[in-house]
Amino acid sequence: MQKQRVSGISRVCSPWRWMPVAGAFALALVSLANRPLVAQDQSGAGFVISAQATAKEVGLPLYPGAKPHKDEKNETPATQLGLWGGSFGFKLVVLKMESNDSPDKIAAFYKKALAKYGTVLNCTDPSKASSDKDKSSSAKQLDCGDDKPDAGGMLFKAGTKEKQHVVGIDPKGQVTVFQLLYIEARGSDEEKKAL
Repeated sequence: MQKQRVSGISRVCSPWRWMPVAGAFALALVSLANRPLVAQDQSGAGFVISAQATAKEVGLPLYPGAKPHKDEKNETPATQLGLWGGSFGFKLVVLKMESNDSPDKIAAFYKKALAKYGTVLNCTDPSKASSDKDKSSSAKQLDCGDDKPDAGGMLFKAGTKEKQHVVGIDPKGQVTVFQLLYIEARGSDEEKKAL
């Protein structure tokens, strides 16, 4: 089985450490190829597993001229996973793209796009980001935490801990590979730990 890695972002999904279910979804996604699987019951509980995602679903525009990026032939440049029911739910949407433009130019574009969700955190240098953090920040305020890019890459975040928009940028030879992520997690910490 092929294991898909979000390159350019070593620990961007650290909020998901409490969700071992995500691993099962990833395995199911590999077996689905390009067919989305969506189910919802009458009470509003449901799930989605898909190898398709759009810029609208990730909440960020596509960089002009960018195209989907695949490291390997069978890899998908998009992923969408979700599970919800009652007051609990999570969603992960990933788009992996590439451009011939410089990482700095792409970073400037996405810093501007991320600003509509609030303060844009530069998690490229985690030690600097954590020292700049306001000590009186609320529990819902987003921070870099353990999230950091691969060596030579950049990582930016905006939103809240419950609704994060993340951009990871990684130079790869003649192209710049970047990933757009939307991570949503709602429900109490007790519910999250129970998974």
